[in-house]
Amino acid sequence: MTGARDFVGVGVPFAAGVAAGILLLPFFPGPITPSLAILLTGAVLFLFLHSGDRLSFHAAQSAIGGIFFLTGIFCGANGAWIGTALPGNEGFPARIATEACQELRMVIDKIPYTSEDVRGLVKALLIGDRSGLNREITDVFRTSGAAHLLALSGLHLGILYLMLLWITAPLGNSRVSRIVRFLLIVSASGFYSLLTGAGPSIVRAFLFILLNEACKLAGREREPLRVLLAGLTIQLALKPGVIASVGFQLSYLAMTGIYLLYPMLESLYPASGNRRLDRWNPLRRIWRGASLTISCQLFTAPVAWFHFRTFPQYFLLTNLIAMPLTSVIMMLSVLTISLSAIGCCPAWLVALDEQAVTLLLGCLRIISGM
Repeated sequence: MTGARDFVGVGVPFAAGVAAGILLLPFFPGPITPSLAILLTGAVLFLFLHSGDRLSFHAAQSAIGGIFFLTGIFCGANGAWIGTALPGNEGFPARIATEACQELRMVIDKIPYTSEDVRGLVKALLIGDRSGLNREITDVFRTSGAAHLLALSGLHLGILYLMLLWITAPLGNSRVSRIVRFLLIVSASGFYSLLTGAGPSIVRAFLFILLNEACKLAGREREPLRVLLAGLTIQLALKPGVIASVGFQLSYLAMTGIYLLYPMLESLYPASGNRRLDRWNPLRRIWRGASLTISCQLFTAPVAWFHFRTFPQYFLLTNLIAMPLTSVIMMLSVLTISLSAIGCCPAWLVALDEQAVTLLLGCLRIISGM
């Protein structure tokens, strides 16, 4: 946990500084100049280092935290003054992704689903296009507590990441194979992020994938909390204003809950001593799903209530049913679309995909009517 603590001393002060910079923006007459930032940094060092003294470990940590806090203020205030950070939908890769998204819509439109509700939900889950969803379906997702599934997030990219891991697994584990897998996974994940609009939650998930795969390639230990804080720092450094986004806040809070609370809740279920039995034990899998849902909900509930003034009453039941079904639907839909694009998708696969979507809608309608 030493590495994670080091990142806490960097990532948390930097994030706090970005938030402070945006909140204090009305008090700044103009952008903070680099010279002022250097002056403030020197002042922080002076507070912790006196002439002739050696900097103690704790003083050094405090100084580093103070420096990154001031750096965050610099980035947050200047990012807000500029109005934008990196261009969102400009450049050659983004244009290619936009064209690919249009082609993907056309492929989905040609799939012979018998229900337009199914087609609309497939578009919403895969590319974030909710134009095909009617008011009744949107209300069902909202009242049942599954509205987060309609907003593309790290969950959707995470499911795609699992699929990419399975697809590239046969390449082996040699040095060359690991490099090829890294390039394929990162490229596909990055392209999907651009294709779906690169929202804050999607970008967060992409950074996690990039950092995780980079650690694997380098043979370094992957400490979840370190990845979380590194991703937070990078994302805020690239676009400080994103800290005001609800999606950004909920995404990082949910991941914090998963990393900090989920292991404790999951360990409450007694182990049998047989790893294979524990892995496939249906009751244990249900407990894992419940622990994951509770961990996310407890950490995101205050912010969700602050912004939306609502709290899903049946969130636990909804997520235990909807999360596995959504994963299955996305996998089936990706396979259906891929085979349809080359003109060889069997009718039974289309029917299976449609049945899974229909089952999800049916379950959510029952929950929303409770």
